[in-house]
Amino acid sequence: MDLQAVAAIYAFAVKVLQIFAMLFAFGLVVLVLYLVYLYLADVSQTKQAIRRNFPVLGRFRYQFEHLGEFFRQYFFALDREEMPFNRAQRSWVYRAAKNVDSTLAFGSTRPLNQPGDIVFLNHPFPTLAKDAVPAREITLGEGVARTPYTTRSIFNISGMSFGALSVPAVTALSKGAAKAGIWLNTGEGGLSPHHLVGGCDIVFQVGTAKYGVRDTEGNLDDDKLRKVADHEQVKMFELKLSQGAKPGKGGILPGVKVTPEIAHVRGIPVGEDSISPNGHPEIRDVDSLLDMINHIREVTGKPTGIKCVIGTSDWLHDLFEAILRRGIDSAPDFINIDSADGGSGAAPQSLMDYMGLPLNRSLPMVVDLVEDYGLRERIKIICAGKLLTPSVVAWALAMGADFVNCGRGFMFALGCIQAMQCNKNTCPTGVTTHNPDLQQGLDPMDKAERVYHYARNLDYEVGTIAHSCGVPEPRQLRRSHLEVIGERGVAVPLTTLASLAESRSVIATDRREQ
Repeated sequence: MDLQAVAAIYAFAVKVLQIFAMLFAFGLVVLVLYLVYLYLADVSQTKQAIRRNFPVLGRFRYQFEHLGEFFRQYFFALDREEMPFNRAQRSWVYRAAKNVDSTLAFGSTRPLNQPGDIVFLNHPFPTLAKDAVPAREITLGEGVARTPYTTRSIFNISGMSFGALSVPAVTALSKGAAKAGIWLNTGEGGLSPHHLVGGCDIVFQVGTAKYGVRDTEGNLDDDKLRKVADHEQVKMFELKLSQGAKPGKGGILPGVKVTPEIAHVRGIPVGEDSISPNGHPEIRDVDSLLDMINHIREVTGKPTGIKCVIGTSDWLHDLFEAILRRGIDSAPDFINIDSADGGSGAAPQSLMDYMGLPLNRSLPMVVDLVEDYGLRERIKIICAGKLLTPSVVAWALAMGADFVNCGRGFMFALGCIQAMQCNKNTCPTGVTTHNPDLQQGLDPMDKAERVYHYARNLDYEVGTIAHSCGVPEPRQLRRSHLEVIGERGVAVPLTTLASLAESRSVIATDRREQ
């Protein structure tokens, strides 16, 4: 081969390489422009906090989640295996909050033979749409509080403190609750302007540290209490004795989350750990508890109740006997029962894992005791603890609850992905962080709509369960509409467990006679 041919081949090869280089450069420019487009699209949208906080990279989370639906059979099925909430539970909340189709195909992934699981008994003649009615109204504090509270809401927002939650999160909850017609519990962190901005009904929680209503020494300040009660939106007061994830331990807010605004609302120093006492120093028995309840109700003029985790039940007998001795007007207007598997932004693992009774044991016990002592009409029952899907809310109503509270379900509605970073100020979705860079991913207006849709769609599906059981509204659900799976995998009617309630009734009668 002569030199001329070699030169021609070399020239051709150079041109080919130049073309490839140009194509590569063009492709690289296109890729960069595309990534810039994705970046701008992600940071400007308000629907998904992960994409807004982590532009481009955040998209992989949603792609992997979608692909998992097709590949799970080849690896492992996590639909109902994660804790504390599995994918099936979270997915239902996400769909409800986004107001998209909630139907599924091919069959349930829920096993129907696990001990403790519940089964609703459908009626052969279900309630027709024309016969369905809204949940009946319930009045708390009637004849006792100067300003009783009447509501027909079933599903409300549980106590989550300002401090544990971010400013945009509290704002979104307030606005969404107002649109849904449900109440928002402040948690123990005090009342902030962000709770009031939406115009929703407020339940003010008085924790062991009295944040927001304390004097310089940490005692209850009646003037501050009246000032809170002067807000028309504040409908009730809740005296917190204990919390589900940490009964026997007070609230824990790390100093990194105590911003100047949070410190002002709580009445504590900036940047220091906010550690609540593990109990109210002035409440050491049932009589001092009733004294405090009646004092708060007298000062505020509004219904007042207690929140507690149930462990030992002896104190409940003592409490109800003291009420009968002092007169039923002395009773709390409600008891809010928190389950041992409740949530928290920060709690010792020993308490979170082992302390207190779960709601499936504590709720029926308290309801039966209140009935045994003849106080069921006087004391309303609220409950909370992993109640974020329609079936468990319907179960709670059937067991005797008047209202259901939920915290983590509404966090999912805000965009929470269960990253479990609540105590580290690094929440990637902006729900539980005070880092401005992470907070900007949570748009309060968009998330308020999701809070509203979640509450509305859950209420609708609870109604669907009630109608399938043959009753026109959810508050008519009873234990006779349920069966529970026993140890042998066989469903047992709850009505067959009446002997337990009867034995408690005998015990209560004996104690009263003594």
